[in-house]
This record gives sequence, C-alpha cells and structure tokens, in this order.
Amino acid sequence: MKIEDAIKDFLSYCVFEKGLSDKTIASYSNDLKIYNIFLKKKNIKLVEDIKNHHIQEFLKVRNEEQITTIAHNLTVIKNFHVYLFRENIVKENIAEFIERPKLKKSIPKAISLDDINLLLDIPLNTPFDYRNKAMLELMYGCGLRISELINLETNDIDIHNCLIHIYFGKGGKERQVPIGEYAIHYLKLYLNQREHLLKKKNCTKLFLNNHGTGISRQGFFKILKALLLEKKLNPNISPHTLRHSFATHLINRGADLRSIQEMLGHSDISTTKIYTQVSNQKVVDDYIQYHLRSKKE
Repeated sequence: MKIEDAIKDFLSYCVFEKGLSDKTIASYSNDLKIYNIFLKKKNIKLVEDIKNHHIQEFLKVRNEEQITTIAHNLTVIKNFHVYLFRENIVKENIAEFIERPKLKKSIPKAISLDDINLLLDIPLNTPFDYRNKAMLELMYGCGLRISELINLETNDIDIHNCLIHIYFGKGGKERQVPIGEYAIHYLKLYLNQREHLLKKKNCTKLFLNNHGTGISRQGFFKILKALLLEKKLNPNISPHTLRHSFATHLINRGADLRSIQEMLGHSDISTTKIYTQVSNQKVVDDYIQYHLRSKKE
C-alpha cells in the first residue's frame, strides 16, 4: 500500500473512529508529512517497505528539534504503525519497541507574594478595571487555566456558596473550586459593572471584551502584558505562571497535596507533586543564602 494512501486512511480513522479534534488531526497530518518526505528520500514508497531502522534514522535527522517535538513525532508515528498492524496492512508493528525520548520535567516558576500583590493592585476607575481586577483575582485565587477563565459563564459562579464550577477543564473534566473572599468581593463589584460592557448584547460569558462578547485568550494576554509593563514586573510572566503561583503558595503555607490536586483538576497526583519540588528548592535556596556556614568565603 502506498504511504500517502495509508496516511489518508489513518487520518480518516482518527477523525471518524477516534473523534480527534481538527487541531490534533492537523498536527498528525503535519508530522506524517515530514515522515513521508524523509521516507521518499530513502526511495521508500510502500508501507510494507518501512523498517525499524528507518524510524531510528528519522529520529536522528530530527535531532536538532526540541525534545518535545521529537517525542510528539514519535508518538504520531507509533500510532500510525499500530493502525497499519491492526488493519492487517502490514505483518508487524515495527515501531513497537522504539523508546520515546525522556522528557525533562521543568520546575514551574512562581511569582513572589509581593509581586502578586503589586500585580493585583489595580485602581478601579472604569468597567474594564473592574473586569481586569476580577479576572486576575479569580485566576490566581482559584488556580485556573486561561482556557477555563475565558470560557466561564455567569451561571458558573455560585456567589452564595463561594464556589466556581469548571466545565472546560483539561480532558473535558468537571470540578468545583472554592473562591476566596477577595475574589468574591471583586467579582461582585465587576458584576455590577458588567452591564456597561454588554452593549445590549445577549452574551452569557462572564468576562467581556469591548465589543460585548467573551474575552479571548489573546485579549487576556494583552491585558496581562500591559499590567506587567505598567508595574515594571517581569514581562515573561504568563497566565500559567499565576496558576503555578497559586499551587506553590498553597504548598508553602502547608496545604494538603490532595486538596491542591482537586483544585487544579489534575487526574494524576504525580503532576501535582512537582510543586513540592518548587517548595523544596525554596528551602535549599534560603539555606544557601541565609545560613552563615552554608558556604566557605
């Protein structure tokens, strides 16, 4: 079977059988296109002629790419060859025993409490100020992902019970997160101002842009970047940094790891445990900086 035909069949399977998103299909298609170009240079046109060492050679050629990119390439190739084997297009899965590159888990960086307070110190003059203040208080106060924040609707906030309902979590999960008094207070103030942003439109999104529709990811980025520049804070602070800071500050103040896992919406507690490494590193840094005999002069 020609490689191009096999790729088309595989992508159709991913769409209609696995129900993968358009974004994922586009990513798979791009990776397999690169893979096919490599195979063509080796004068390989049929899937039956692809051997284990060809995949190994392909990965070596891709060596200049970031390790996460190579890992993704291999995942797609492995899935492709599993499909070929299961559909009896080839006699064996030649990619089965190829090991994935080990990804180094980077320790997330958190903002200091002083910088958080400075960032959240927003004078409230216009409806946009009330919105920005409420968004940042909620993102940091609840450890939200940016996708969760911008997809919130007005009925997802339970003011009376101080809870937020997240329906757009990673992997389509659903969870409830408690809202602190600060976030509740500024949410109430913003909701009183929200009518001015609606512009007679019927939008149910909680946070609105200047057109009266839901604020976008790019819109939030611009707002955060402008505030960081205004307050002379690190311009590389991202929305996800606020989520990291939420978890790190809870760990540092003695919160239970399982509770943080629930609030962040992590399915595996090993993902949450990375924040204990942040806390442990802070202990080491403080020891080196402040203990008189931590290092010789």
